Amino acid sequence: MLTSTRTSGFTQSVVASPIGPLTLVAADGALAGVYMQAQRHLPPAWALGEPAATDGPDAATLAEAARQLAEYFAGQRTGFELPLATGGTEFQRRVWAALRDIPYGETTSYGELASRVGNASASRAVGLANGRNPVAIVVPCHRVVGSDGSLTGYGGGLDRKRFLLALERRVSGSAPA
Repeated sequence: MLTSTRTSGFTQSVVASPIGPLTLVAADGALAGVYMQAQRHLPPAWALGEPAATDGPDAATLAEAARQLAEYFAGQRTGFELPLATGGTEFQRRVWAALRDIPYGETTSYGELASRVGNASASRAVGLANGRNPVAIVVPCHRVVGSDGSLTGYGGGLDRKRFLLALERRVSGSAPA
């Protein structure tokens, strides 16, 4: 996965998924957002951009993101290969990079993730960064659970988190955490 920072205009496309409509946002040929309907921490409306034109780098990026997400939901894809423009603080970007290292079908706790980013006592800050992940599913923030394995907050709602984890367990053949 490639990562860059946001620079100029945004374009969007809305695609259907088993967890409801997903708004995909692109900027300068990179995926800048994957947002669920009624998601917490939505960006301001201007950051969702205008509907994508049928050609150009953003249209191609949005089409590729939609294709890869469809494959993911069909159980045919376990990782994403998309250029990303996530923005965020340096700490948030470290957390989001660590999220991409959580294997498909597995989970980790906020405390374990805090240790991975170099600050074992920062589990609350990791949780906040996790909740601000602008590219849900692609950067798998749904794979983070409580220290006892319980499902904890998810910007898209616990029902969606449960669905995504069950899909990955079913596809990977792993047992529930």
